[in-house]
Amino acid sequence: MRIDLDTIFASAPSPYVLLDPDLRMVWANEAYLAVTGRERDQLIGRIITEEFPASPDSVSDQMLRGSFRRVLATGRTDHLPLIPYPIETEGKLIERFWSATHTPILDSAGRVEFILQNTMDVTDLYHNEKSPADETVTQRATILKRTEAVANENLALGAMTEFFKSAFDQAPSFMAILNGPQHIFQVANTSYTDLIGGRSIIGKPVREALPDLDGQGFFELLDDVYASGDAVSFKGMPAQVIPDPDKPPVQLFVDFIFHPIKDGSGGVTGIFVQGHDITAQKIAEATLTVEGEKFRSMAQTMPNHVWTADKDGSLNWLNDQTYHFTGFNEGDLYGTDWAKVVHPDDFPLAVEKWSTAIAEDTDYDTEFRIRKSDGDFRWHLVRAAPLRTQEGLTIGWVGTNTDIEDLKIAEREIEELNNSLELRVAKRNRELEELHVALRQSQKMEAIGNLAGGIAHDFNNLLQVITSNIQIIARDIPDGAPAQVRVEQAMESVRRGAKLASQLLSFARKQPLAPKVINLCNLLTNTTDILHSAIGEGVALETSFASDLWNTSVDPSNMENAVLNLAINARDAMDGKGELRIDVSNIELDEAFTQLYPDVTPGQYVMLTVSDTGSGMSPDIIDKIFEPFFTTKADGHGTGLGLSMVYGFAKQSGGHITIDSEVGVGTTFKVYLPRSLQDEQVMQPPQSGGLVGGTETILLVEDNNDVRAAAVTMLGELGYTVIEAANADRAMLILEAGQDFDLLFTDVVMPGTATASELADKVKELKPDVPVLFTSGYAQEFIMHDGSLDTGIQLLGKPYTQIELSQKIREVLGSKGMPRPSRPQQTTASSQSSKQRPTGSTILVCEDDILILTDTADVLRDAGYKVFEAENATKALEIIKTAQVDLLITDIGLPINRARIWRMR
Repeated sequence: MRIDLDTIFASAPSPYVLLDPDLRMVWANEAYLAVTGRERDQLIGRIITEEFPASPDSVSDQMLRGSFRRVLATGRTDHLPLIPYPIETEGKLIERFWSATHTPILDSAGRVEFILQNTMDVTDLYHNEKSPADETVTQRATILKRTEAVANENLALGAMTEFFKSAFDQAPSFMAILNGPQHIFQVANTSYTDLIGGRSIIGKPVREALPDLDGQGFFELLDDVYASGDAVSFKGMPAQVIPDPDKPPVQLFVDFIFHPIKDGSGGVTGIFVQGHDITAQKIAEATLTVEGEKFRSMAQTMPNHVWTADKDGSLNWLNDQTYHFTGFNEGDLYGTDWAKVVHPDDFPLAVEKWSTAIAEDTDYDTEFRIRKSDGDFRWHLVRAAPLRTQEGLTIGWVGTNTDIEDLKIAEREIEELNNSLELRVAKRNRELEELHVALRQSQKMEAIGNLAGGIAHDFNNLLQVITSNIQIIARDIPDGAPAQVRVEQAMESVRRGAKLASQLLSFARKQPLAPKVINLCNLLTNTTDILHSAIGEGVALETSFASDLWNTSVDPSNMENAVLNLAINARDAMDGKGELRIDVSNIELDEAFTQLYPDVTPGQYVMLTVSDTGSGMSPDIIDKIFEPFFTTKADGHGTGLGLSMVYGFAKQSGGHITIDSEVGVGTTFKVYLPRSLQDEQVMQPPQSGGLVGGTETILLVEDNNDVRAAAVTMLGELGYTVIEAANADRAMLILEAGQDFDLLFTDVVMPGTATASELADKVKELKPDVPVLFTSGYAQEFIMHDGSLDTGIQLLGKPYTQIELSQKIREVLGSKGMPRPSRPQQTTASSQSSKQRPTGSTILVCEDDILILTDTADVLRDAGYKVFEAENATKALEIIKTAQVDLLITDIGLPINRARIWRMR
């Protein structure tokens, strides 16, 4: 030992004993031997609680062990002012009272190496055995008894704390509590730490504790919840973690909720994280569709309830966990007998949803309480998915029950907490608010824009796979075949999806622009007919252009879309009747203007003003009007991306947009575009053309397997030889090996050590004559600056068609190539013959979405019905007046006159 205890404590009148972390006595002074009535050889090496035993359930044992446990856990001194603890002396167990102090002795690493116990026997003082006239002794005894009462209360409180801590730590769902804007881990249960590989995270910010989650959206969600105070939840969220730095990442799927923790004033102080790891469930569902026996073997090892059912919904198998939980034997819950364990209040809805899922052949997702073997009920998340053959025929169902009782309890507690909190809003300094409101709005829009850009990128990759495969399928369909119409309708939906993604990218300022120096007056003059058609006859359009209007450098196509979106928004605000005015003028923005809008640079601008006489907007609507998917229109009418696209386009073009609106008066949008001192460029009309191919060799670099496979097929059909690489690292090896190719066609965003930019630079170094064509769901900073593609950069945006791909490749390679047929000419007996359809009732379908209208009508005609089609209520009324209609099928969200149709019959 580094301390000579005998020198320090041997002669001390107070009893001292030294314990190791196992509570083994390794030294004691003479006073301790005397007060306990023991010999040194009798004590040294013995466990203190074995040498001085107390009943395991006694207050004495709980107090002593609790004090030791606190010292070992915290490394800090712990006091027991009064503890009743019996001592066996000469064969008799005598109840005695002590006052004890437990002091930790730490090693060089800061861990508890020993515990020094100092005890005082206060039995006589506790029983007040001195003379009653001795007032001081009496007072001390009274104090000791009060201390005993407090100690007992503290013990009960400690026991309750330990109970809740144990319940939190043993909960099957993972849970954690994060503090502050940096999301510092305050508490995390065992399920949480097990999920991340047992890492030490307490006291660390989430970005430092879990760096492997960077780029997966979780940090941004935490920031949003902390900033907004609104909870978010996701189901089946993918997450890649690296529990062991020496091993590859692990793919997980989790259901989780981020719920803000608020103080008495309503301010967010932290975030409660709770969720379930559903990775095993995901794996089980995928495996079950292929190998039933392997699924059952795996399902038996899962902690969740797992079950399967016949096509009609009758249960035919449950894993052992289900039987252990419910107490029933195998087979007792087959068929419809599963109702035995469902709470009576939850059973009707559970059956209704199960019947709907079976009838519609869709996933089953609900929550209800299941009875345990002891009679208690626990909430479960119950999900099931149909098992299908390769031909798509449903042959059964597989389902899981996930215990969410803890989540339900937490939700109830949080709801009760929120309901009890008194929301108070502090008064703000109005002048500071006016100065900073624009900056805060800009920062919020920037954050939303980054999220929107990421979503659009992934969405475009999905659309690319769909586009490519639809075109591949279409090439095998003869002209005039019924399936050709379906394919064309699917392609139209893809184009609509691509437009939505493009609008998201415009808002995110990641849309690759092709700016030209234009005169806005000339551009708008050429689009007047389109504007009249868009706003309708009920809206009067007035335009005014400055005679000496400056030029501006913008993307003409996106400029037209921006004006069209503003006009359509005005038309809807006026319900199709009113006045729309468009003015274009020159303006110089000074320092006073830029103080209100800190992200605007002073200078000369071209100002586009769009004013309407519509309903106007309240301030709370104005604050959100540019956010993606925000709309004041009814469900199904408008995507909420029009104004966000205008906002993103203006900012990406180096400009700005403002809004001035008054309820009942109207709205005015002002778009500011930087002046260009260059001459106006002449715009050429777009050229159309068919498929063109070639015989060159193309190095294709794409990390998405589905996108790469579709691209290989399309390029192969065009006659090209394709060399595939899953990432830039693999492409570097091909390049360094000296393999010849005529074009590098590479995705922009890919995982791996090397980037697409580095790969392109390496190609220019080793093969300077080989051109590079980039493709991406959205443009990256290294190929785009100031909102426009860098000079010399060739980019093909996703999703692209085979025609667009073929023409872009020939443009980059610099030659015409070879024409290719767009579709093989096939003639089949089935395509030449017409099917005989039985006659039936007459049905009128009224639907304003043309794709849904066409699909519905075709399905009904295939079933033998005579069908009338109406795009709006007015046309439907005309048909009803002139034709016999047996049944009306109508969208309840039609813009006008829907009630009149219902009353006609």
